[in-house]
Amino acid sequence: MSANNLYPKAINETVLSYAPDSAERQALTAELAVQQARVQEIPAVVGGERIASGNTTDVCAPHAHAQRLGRIHNADQATIDAAIGAAVSAQRDWSQASLADRSAVFLKAADLLAGPWRAKLNAATMLGQGKTAYQAEIDAACELIDFLRFNVQFAHELAAGQPISSPGLRNHLEYRPLEGFVYAVTPFNFTAIGGNLAIAPALMGNTVLWKPAATASLSNYLFMELLEAAGLPKGVINFVPGDPVAVSNAVLARPELAGIHFTGSTAVFDTLWGEVGRNVLRYRGYPRLVGETGGKDFVLAHPSADADTLAVALLRGAFEYQGQKCSAASRAYVPASLWPKVRERLVAMVETIRMGDVTDFTNFMGAVIDRRAFDRIAGHLQRAAQDSAVKVVTGGRADDSVGYFIDPTVLEVDNPRHTLMETELFGPVLSVYVYADRQWPEVLALVDGTSPYALTGAVFATDRAAIAQASDALRFAAGNFYINDKPTGAVVGQQPFGGARRSGTNDKAGSPLNLLRWVSPRTVKETFVPPADYRYPHMAA
Repeated sequence: MSANNLYPKAINETVLSYAPDSAERQALTAELAVQQARVQEIPAVVGGERIASGNTTDVCAPHAHAQRLGRIHNADQATIDAAIGAAVSAQRDWSQASLADRSAVFLKAADLLAGPWRAKLNAATMLGQGKTAYQAEIDAACELIDFLRFNVQFAHELAAGQPISSPGLRNHLEYRPLEGFVYAVTPFNFTAIGGNLAIAPALMGNTVLWKPAATASLSNYLFMELLEAAGLPKGVINFVPGDPVAVSNAVLARPELAGIHFTGSTAVFDTLWGEVGRNVLRYRGYPRLVGETGGKDFVLAHPSADADTLAVALLRGAFEYQGQKCSAASRAYVPASLWPKVRERLVAMVETIRMGDVTDFTNFMGAVIDRRAFDRIAGHLQRAAQDSAVKVVTGGRADDSVGYFIDPTVLEVDNPRHTLMETELFGPVLSVYVYADRQWPEVLALVDGTSPYALTGAVFATDRAAIAQASDALRFAAGNFYINDKPTGAVVGQQPFGGARRSGTNDKAGSPLNLLRWVSPRTVKETFVPPADYRYPHMAA
């Protein structure tokens, strides 16, 4: 049982297989058909009320960009201001609700998602964000359920952490919410991240203004509906889609801003941080800034590594969900003695990858998220094809005639400081630098110093001394470090996630560390029999 003995300990949600003829596959297939046959209205949700501005943006399927799935009603200034007002107004009652009562909402949400809402969230994530059934299942179902349940466990464990009390007095630590509202800015690539950035502060008694990425707004809106079905009071989380600059400008100007919970690009987080700094004198307190940003995640192979397992890790780490994970393997360092075998195995596997419509369950990959991503990645591939320092090992093609499809691509570079080894591409492109086996010590320093990011990284070796050496040399190069495994797939409660340097504030989503950022503790000392004389014993004559 948990620390307060009210709830069983959380366990990670089982990943369903979606095998042919399975019940979950039948349910998901039926839900996909429902969502493909309609255009979902996606309004702002402010204080529990739907606000449709009429200023709309279409949500389209990345694998079939002519297919409209939803219509976002972008919030206008009045709606944004109303959302801030609703959050501020709702905080008093919500913050005074007991942790048990707040927990009940999110535990019910977890059960709804594990049951009748599972196919709905998975289908929206597949269609709107371009995920395969398996990638949607581990994200929109399992990880989001885990966040809901483990956050409750972590919150109660935190609340149970109390100071000691001496005879004659009682000490108590109260885990108060922040004073004001939290601004949650969420990305396109993980439905679970979008949900958690809103629910983690809310569980701790805060109220939230949630700005979703437009390309994830379908699944995010459905999750908002799920929270309402679970009994979330009006105004606790206010869902405000719209122009990110307009929403942020309005939010960051408000003295009630208490924190920002962000996942997205480093450049955007830099902008938010800078604006908070410029406005700091107007805030009631110093806002908490929690951000997970970019990555240029590495896989480093030692000459003792197993070539077959390395090749599989590179493929899965680089190409699952089209490389659109902040943890995706983007740069690899392979010793010359291993590269021929690794290259042969990797190319052979890549050539068997099926890519296309995510509703076809036999496909391993879908399309990248939108036109902007397609153009950016295709531009890098075009330049690589004309660069004498780059060899296209496999892939390199891009086709946007039906959907935004980029072939899984492996590039070999002869310069470890090439822009392809340093720049975050956020697509299905793996850059490989082949090093002389004797250069292992130098390569450790190279891996550590090449990128400004420090999110995830992996080392492959069977030599235990080499593993220890890499772990020590790369201690600050990755907030999530993997040994003989791909650098993706962090599980809530098992591998708390986050990185430092230019990858963010490393506040470890999926752990109590993140929840601590959303409280402002108060120490309460009660003395049962206060002294009646100011004098101390040593003062006696």
